[in-house]
Amino acid sequence: MLARIVSLTARPLPFIRSFHYRKTDASNCTTREMGFEDLDSDVKKCVNLRLCNVSGCMTEILEIHADHPSFHVVFVPGNPGIISFYKEFVESLFELLGGTASISAVGSAGQTEKNWDHGKLYSLQEQIDHKIEFIKVQNIEVPLVLVGHSFGSYISLEMLRRLPKKAVYCIGLYPFLALNLQSKKQSTIAKIVMSRRLSTTLSFLVASLGLLPRQVLRLIFKLSYGKSWSNTALEAACSQLSQYHTMRNVLFMAMTEFRKLSETPDWEFMRENQDKIAFLYGIDDHWGPLQMFEEISKKASGIALSIEREGHTHGFCCTEAGSVWVARHVASLIKNQLTDSCR
Repeated sequence: MLARIVSLTARPLPFIRSFHYRKTDASNCTTREMGFEDLDSDVKKCVNLRLCNVSGCMTEILEIHADHPSFHVVFVPGNPGIISFYKEFVESLFELLGGTASISAVGSAGQTEKNWDHGKLYSLQEQIDHKIEFIKVQNIEVPLVLVGHSFGSYISLEMLRRLPKKAVYCIGLYPFLALNLQSKKQSTIAKIVMSRRLSTTLSFLVASLGLLPRQVLRLIFKLSYGKSWSNTALEAACSQLSQYHTMRNVLFMAMTEFRKLSETPDWEFMRENQDKIAFLYGIDDHWGPLQMFEEISKKASGIALSIEREGHTHGFCCTEAGSVWVARHVASLIKNQLTDSCR
């Protein structure tokens, strides 16, 4: 999404506080080992989008609370870290886990609809600290399952490093773990984010597109990505991508990402924790290329690796079909990992 973001922006909309869907019906649930039912569950709840003060940083949280959770899933988005893109994914994952887990999807610091932080820019390390502080603020008592998308996979690994006793599993979806020197798109993005002048100019240009009429902006998205984007993704893009403070944070975070990922991955840490890590890769994904998949399989062979071949792409959260498919994959991984650990 970052590579084409300059042409995909919109006028800010009122902040959606909650999404109401089907009524909760847990009558068919039973407890078995970690409390899992078959993945075809009838447990459904509302998805809530709320603001949370995390050490002075107003943060958008997308969440569903289970009545009696056995564990808690903490989800970290990619970049942009606008959390409302992941509504269908969070809803589907909760349902597929049969109500055994609460889910908190934590938006990126500085990427809220309103400029709560008055233009403060957050680095990669500050984003990692922000997620750790969120867990402390919530005082989560049950075990944690960390799930990250794209660069959120790297952040999730760092959270696993800092929470070795609390976090029992870490799943990376289409993970961005190292720079792809063969990618022309990444090379172009790097030139922009490494220049303060270019980043500032681009942010102003993107924010100016928010003056376009709403329907025109929706049409731009549909023409750019086809009709597959869900209404949720269109609303998320139209409400927040045109914010100047959001774009500056997206580009500043990208700059710190690129600097960090120019380093060699910590293979020793991955090998030490390979029984607690799983990655899902995609076909033709320059952020998570298959050569990285092959390298992981050689250097940390115990990590659970999968390749998605359904054509949902790196931006799976922008379509309902992609959100549901990935949620089912994640639920299956969690079920297998946590039920095996109970034996």
